[in-house]
Amino acid sequence: METESVSQVSERGGQRADVIVEAAGRLFFAPGSVRVSMDDLARELGMSKKTIYRHFPDKRSLLAAVLDRQFAGVERTLAAAQDAQGQPFGVRVQRFLLAAGSELGRIGAARLAAGRGDAVLRQYVEQRVDAVVYRRLDELLRDGHRQGLLSAPPELLSEITRGALERLLTSQLPRELDRTAADLLRAGVDTVLYGAIRPAHSGIGDEQLEAVIPTARDEEVGP
Repeated sequence: METESVSQVSERGGQRADVIVEAAGRLFFAPGSVRVSMDDLARELGMSKKTIYRHFPDKRSLLAAVLDRQFAGVERTLAAAQDAQGQPFGVRVQRFLLAAGSELGRIGAARLAAGRGDAVLRQYVEQRVDAVVYRRLDELLRDGHRQGLLSAPPELLSEITRGALERLLTSQLPRELDRTAADLLRAGVDTVLYGAIRPAHSGIGDEQLEAVIPTARDEEVGP
């Protein structure tokens, strides 16, 4: 009697693990979903919990695998958005932030990071958002500053943009204004990059902006 090779068994096991992760993602992270148990997942898959635990020893390890897959998708989308060399800097920032807002909304990252679930998983989500999204945003803004395209410190713009992005993902404002979160994020990006008040005549020059926004080079005023 022929026996299956180790590679065949491993491949079949990997495929089954992928099926489990995919189903878990649909159930655990569906919008508006209530608490889903491993029994619910087993029924959805038509397999025993014992089979699931053979691949994932506990629910936390399964959720971590789901999150890894989710953030891999986020990274692919953001990498494509960043691939905009030759485009104006404002367009690059807009593309990146709209892609980030769309992807984080898709996986419910804000809800996961602020939810009542496993504290370890919440911390994991926060770390992954920081590594996948915000570090890339920081690099993009620093690049714009190095090119002389930003008059404000990139650290300040990064903090403002982070706050706007996270707030819009959890806010009721899009519903109240009958706009999508992407629409409001686009307006927010315009505000951060170009200012909410557009002058009626001549624009505000760089010298005026530098006078408004102090830098580390400014001398401290004594008492």
